[in-house]
Amino acid sequence: MYSILKGKKVLLYSLGCKVNQYESDAMLEALLSAGCVRMESTHEPDDNISANDDTDTDSAARETADICIINTCSVTNMADRKSRQIIHRLRKQNPDAVVAATGCYVQIAGDSLLSDGAIDLIIGNNRKKDVVRIISEYMETGKVSDNYIDVNKDSEFENLVIDKPETHTRAYVKIQDGCNEFCSYCIIPYARGRIKSKRLIDITAEVDTLAHNGTKEIILTGINVSAYEDSCLGLVDVIKRLSKIEGIERIRLSSMDPRIITKQFLDTVSKLDNFCPHFHLSLQSACNKTLKAMNRKYTIEQYKEACEMIRSYYDRPAITTDIIVGFPGETDEDFEDTYNNLKELNLYEMHVFKYSRRKGTVADKLPGQIDEKIKTERSNKLLALTAENKAKFENTFAGETQDVLIEEIVEVKGKSFYRGHTTRYILVDIPVEKLPCKDKNDYINQIVPYTFPQ
Repeated sequence: MYSILKGKKVLLYSLGCKVNQYESDAMLEALLSAGCVRMESTHEPDDNISANDDTDTDSAARETADICIINTCSVTNMADRKSRQIIHRLRKQNPDAVVAATGCYVQIAGDSLLSDGAIDLIIGNNRKKDVVRIISEYMETGKVSDNYIDVNKDSEFENLVIDKPETHTRAYVKIQDGCNEFCSYCIIPYARGRIKSKRLIDITAEVDTLAHNGTKEIILTGINVSAYEDSCLGLVDVIKRLSKIEGIERIRLSSMDPRIITKQFLDTVSKLDNFCPHFHLSLQSACNKTLKAMNRKYTIEQYKEACEMIRSYYDRPAITTDIIVGFPGETDEDFEDTYNNLKELNLYEMHVFKYSRRKGTVADKLPGQIDEKIKTERSNKLLALTAENKAKFENTFAGETQDVLIEEIVEVKGKSFYRGHTTRYILVDIPVEKLPCKDKNDYINQIVPYTFPQ
């Protein structure tokens, strides 16, 4: 049906969040099924996006591609700039390729991206499932009919599917898209539209296939996964259903709104042996004044209550979060409030971000924008705190044996290690010689016991 794609070399570059990563894997899988040949694809984590990053992508494009797809990010102005950099770099490296761009930056920028000739076509955030048809149509006719529409007029969930993780052992499964919260710093509701959820029957079918193909751990992801809803079913119903699938030994959740943590929720998930005691509860600030300015709809007291409730159900659960420092109007006193509350919370790990202005958001126009030097000082203080908390948490497991899912083999200072995570998402390196076998790769995607050093 799409014979024009047969044998065409495709390179896919993905920036940003885990939702983008999942969608990139799904698009690549669809193109390979249509006859394309995979070149090395690149996922760039959202916490590595930098306006000054000039990372050389030659290793991802040793050969000239026939098709290049860039899955862009727009979480900050720097992410926009990074997306533009990658688009132009891949066009330069692959001058004869069909270059397509998709993702949140594309959704916000729209047709204006076509003006400088760096890309041939854009694929809207709600048209990724049609990537095979869109690329084929463009290669045959030089144009496409419906590759880009307003996400805010589309209420249906875009049902992408993966059969097997492309570049990682654990499988991300997107179950939800869009957001209705409109935090004052965030552009994503405009790039992703309103909340939409994947039908539970479709999620189950996808995870059934993943399990059949050997996947042992799934991570349920979305823009606001806590808002999942399929008729009268919620996130806890998804977890319960997937926990019964044979072969799925771990279920993990991506970032969650702390308001989802209730006694009813914990009563259910704490009884599931394959639900990981790892909760990434989005916070952003531990100061109520700043939370209100961010339009976050909870207080630090409610967040603390959620953490206490989790700890009452689990022994040493890993609770992690995201924090933004230097939000407009954040005074020294506000930051100290955040610091003291975070010290009291004693979280396993915090991902700390300096506030970055984003055009089109409420926060971009707020008074009291913070100097970069102050942002850096505050960021460094929280990074030191999270490093201290992380070490203390991991030290509580000294001498204990925990299960580790081996994900890859890494080289560290000339020595080979198996690398993987525990259920609490503690990263572990095991010397290869500790697990003897005929082929080192035999342990990839296997769960093995590991005793933490005393």
